[in-house]
Order: sequence, then C-alpha cells, then structure tokens
Amino acid sequence: MSNRQAEIAAALDVVPPFADEAALVAQVDRRKAFIKNCLKNSGLKVLVLGISGGVDSLTAGRLAQLSVEELRGESGDSAYRFIAVRLPHGTQHDEHDAQASLQFIRADEEDTVNIESSALGLGAQITHLQNLSAARRDFVMGNVKARLRMVAQFTIANANNGLVIGTDHAAEAVMGFFTKFGDGACDLAPLSGLVKGQVRSIAKYLGAPENLVLKVPTADLEELRPGKPDEEAHGVSYTEIDAFLHGLSVREEAYDIIVRTYDNTRHKRELPLAP
Repeated sequence: MSNRQAEIAAALDVVPPFADEAALVAQVDRRKAFIKNCLKNSGLKVLVLGISGGVDSLTAGRLAQLSVEELRGESGDSAYRFIAVRLPHGTQHDEHDAQASLQFIRADEEDTVNIESSALGLGAQITHLQNLSAARRDFVMGNVKARLRMVAQFTIANANNGLVIGTDHAAEAVMGFFTKFGDGACDLAPLSGLVKGQVRSIAKYLGAPENLVLKVPTADLEELRPGKPDEEAHGVSYTEIDAFLHGLSVREEAYDIIVRTYDNTRHKRELPLAP
C-alpha cells in the first residue's frame, strides 16, 4: 500500500475487506444501529430516500426499512416509518429495475415525484444555458436533476418531520462521483466507508435479486447518453477503485486516475470555503 492509498483510505474511513460472513453481518448490524440512533437522537421518526434502481439505493433502502421495523418493535411506537421515493425525469429507461427495487425493499410508504417539468422550467429560465454546446448543456442539466431530486426528498422529509438518507460510499466518494449539494446532500449516509463490492455483498446477503446486485452502475443524468456507465465516466473500473481503497496493487494508469480525481474533487467532500 502506498502512502497516498493509506492516506485516502483513512480519510474516507474505508472498511477493510470482509474476512467472512460474520464480518459482513457485523457491518449490517452496525449500519442498522447507526440509522436507528440517528432517528432516536434527532427526535424524529421518518426516513426518506430516493430509489433509482441501482444497488446503492436498493441497499440503503432495505437497511432503512429494516431499521424502522426494528424501532417499531423495540419501542412499540408505530410512528417510525420509511418513505421510498421514485424521482424519474420523464420516463426512466430502466424503470423496471426501479420497480423491482421497490418490491424488494418493501417500504412502509412509496411516493413518486416526476422532476421533468421542474427541470425543464428552470432550464428555460436560465439564459446562460442557451449558448452552451449540446453536450455541455446536457451535463449542466444533469446536475440540475440531481439537485432537484434532493430538493424533493428534503421537501417530503420536512413535511413529515423526517431525515433524508444519502447513498454515498467510499468508491464514489474517492472519485467525487456525486453532485455537490445534490445527491451529495443528506442527513445521514449509512453506506459510508464501504467499497462498491461490499455494498453488493450486503445487498446479496439481504436477499436482493442477483440482476440488481450485479447491475451496471449508472448515474443516468445525461439525456444524450441515458444509462451511461459510471465506469466509463471514471475511466477506471469499480474493481480497481475497490482494490485501490483496500491497499492492493492496481495498474499505474488506474492509480494515477484515482489519485488525480480524488485531489481534483476535494472541494466536494469539504465544507464551503470561509475566510
């Protein structure tokens, strides 16, 4: 392990590889306890999370549902509940996966907020977008979608005196692969410190369908490239990102991409600059 690998892994609180199933189960229990404590310490009783159809929201969503069920059993208070929210932009190309995720999660309540009209309305009002190239405008509007989705989730949480769950984990955090003040904004992030393979392992342990566990990750924010794989955007695979974070040897090119991207996206992981 290089000094940079060790430094980055420590900064992101990376969880070591699961030695066995007992270690995996311990992490599941730890993260459910974390979710439950966040609710109890806040004095609130509702959790909200957007479900995209990917393994991250599927895993966080099922952990949230299990946590509120345990809280209801332990406290006798039926007010504890989890709201799973679909947040499509128009018609999502992999809506079948999102619906399958909802069926697996079995949330107390499901809601849908289509953000298309909000995104188009905002885009039409911002003249600075008009002279951009099609590709650049598509990228900027992708960030608008991510931020509007979080606005919707916080609105639902506010209306129900609840907390918003985020799905960030170490393999995304190291690449800064989230929208600042968009999907990077939340009240609690129960997958923090896990690498992508560990998220998949937890999803599998929880009983998620294999096709969802192994689904190719995509942020799905670009109109010109719907379903664009995360790994294409990264320029490096999640297998290599996971290996890097766990201190293993990776290709020199992959190492350089990960370190450079981590350094360039530092602002996303820090509080706003102040004098």
